[in-house]
Amino acid sequence: MPRIQTRTLNTYYEMAGDGVPVLVLSGTGGDLRKKPTILDSPLTAGFNVISYDQRGLGQSEKPQDGYTMAAYAEDAAALMDALEIESAHVLGISFGGMVAQEFALAYPNRLKRLALFCTSPGGSGGISYPLHKLEHLDLKTRAKTMLLLGDTRIDDDVIKASPELVDVTMARLDRSEFAHEDGHARGISGQLSARKAHDCWARLEHITCPVWLAGGRFDGIALPQSMENMAARLPDASLKFYDGGHLFMVQDRDVYTDLAGFFRSTLAGGAS
Repeated sequence: MPRIQTRTLNTYYEMAGDGVPVLVLSGTGGDLRKKPTILDSPLTAGFNVISYDQRGLGQSEKPQDGYTMAAYAEDAAALMDALEIESAHVLGISFGGMVAQEFALAYPNRLKRLALFCTSPGGSGGISYPLHKLEHLDLKTRAKTMLLLGDTRIDDDVIKASPELVDVTMARLDRSEFAHEDGHARGISGQLSARKAHDCWARLEHITCPVWLAGGRFDGIALPQSMENMAARLPDASLKFYDGGHLFMVQDRDVYTDLAGFFRSTLAGGAS
């Protein structure tokens, strides 16, 4: 798939499937070279799914500056312009959910329906775990910490009994093969800095499109209470929790059936 020059960024993107476009905003450190991705999910069976490497990440441009939540939201709108997509459903996952909130506030006419997965509003509504505090850790320690945070059912005893969990998480977090790329460290640092400053809490009431929030009951990164706060503050929102952690989309594949239903306006609302 190609890179495309938008008004803000030289952007690497991929798309799969046919139907109404769904723009996917990925999480912290998202890189389409790390498989599987959302393009390998059942969502592509009914929608034209578009995913891209955000500013400073993957194969997209890694500028010297401009790492703000507003800039990430503008990058999304600029990509839609370059692809000649007037409006789309938007799925924001983790950090991407933070960007999606900014996008919905800045470009309300560009999205049809908004799905926010395992994310937080910031401010008084609740913040996601400060991942920038883990960047100094070696890979194995960071992987173990992410395991404990990502699913609160996991403790030291679980890790001792299943050490392969650490290996799998290390493989997912390992960015060393790309570390030589110009601007790699700058892009990672820039995203974490923007993430730290995220705060849409006081403005959520201005997101008036239908919103579906989904998360894991055992997520220690994007806390369930923060998602409940968001659902209560958004004018037209529903919320569902799954028996998983921060990676609940991998742990429960029924999520994709529910997500497709929401985008097709057939999902029954309400918290569970």
